[in-house]
Amino acid sequence: MNPGLNEPLVHVQDFQMSFGSTRVIENLSFDVHQGETFGFLGSNGSGKTTTIRSLLGIYQATAGILYIGGEPFSPERNISLGYLPEERGLYKKEATLDVMIYFGRLKGLSKSTATAWSLNFLDRVGIGARAKVRLDKLSSGEQQKVQLGITIMNDPLLLILDEPTKGFDPVNRRLLMEIIEEQRNAGTTVLMVTHQMEEVERLCDRVLLLKNGKARAYGTVAQVQDEFGSTSIEVGLTGLIPSSRNYQVIRSHQDFAEIMAGPVSSAESILKELVESGVHVRSFMEKKTSLDEIFIQIYGDEPIREAG
Repeated sequence: MNPGLNEPLVHVQDFQMSFGSTRVIENLSFDVHQGETFGFLGSNGSGKTTTIRSLLGIYQATAGILYIGGEPFSPERNISLGYLPEERGLYKKEATLDVMIYFGRLKGLSKSTATAWSLNFLDRVGIGARAKVRLDKLSSGEQQKVQLGITIMNDPLLLILDEPTKGFDPVNRRLLMEIIEEQRNAGTTVLMVTHQMEEVERLCDRVLLLKNGKARAYGTVAQVQDEFGSTSIEVGLTGLIPSSRNYQVIRSHQDFAEIMAGPVSSAESILKELVESGVHVRSFMEKKTSLDEIFIQIYGDEPIREAG
């Protein structure tokens, strides 16, 4: 897996996928660049998992180009790739540590290295005392942690995560996000399939929003926010906010107001106007439309089809 300097690590071009007479992906194109964290977003049935499975050769694409590292993926190249599928797969009748060591050996690690790494990881995620317990005796969240450890234990160049925080409580979701950040900071390219927008805003450099097999938005988080959202201004103040043709008051109460700038107004000009009108401004902060709001906007305007 040695793409050229300017070649994307993941390249999808004019991808189409049909199951029988049902077209589930239509002319989808996107790139994932080396070292970035890419959010692949969409509601259930939008085609996310189908795209990932086609990229990995689990499904045969109807048409198009799907490359990892400049060529189609093949299983013998999996040493540099970590894949956490939506449906987890572990040997649940075996001890947790034994399963991790087994997968570590499959990934090319020595037994001693796989053992040490696994024990450290289990301690890190709070289940070190469960190392000798059979996997089917672990909770679903604990099993997910084990699956994540197996996915990242070979320090993959590309990490593909399909709904990595599914079923996690807020504490464990935060822990998982920290682990993903560590992988990113170490130079791993991360392709994350999710519909958790707060995770995307925290982690992702660029995103693609997929709906009914078509790309509805593609770019940096800021670009998507600019395209589909707007920028409001949150003002902490003492006194009443006066009306003005230069902004619109969206909501206000006592010591707070949210306003929307007019088409020819800037944040600086609005702040100046407020101060000159006698408003005591305690705080003044621009706020972009959240990805969560954009997600609702995109996926709420027409019915979402069921997965084929």
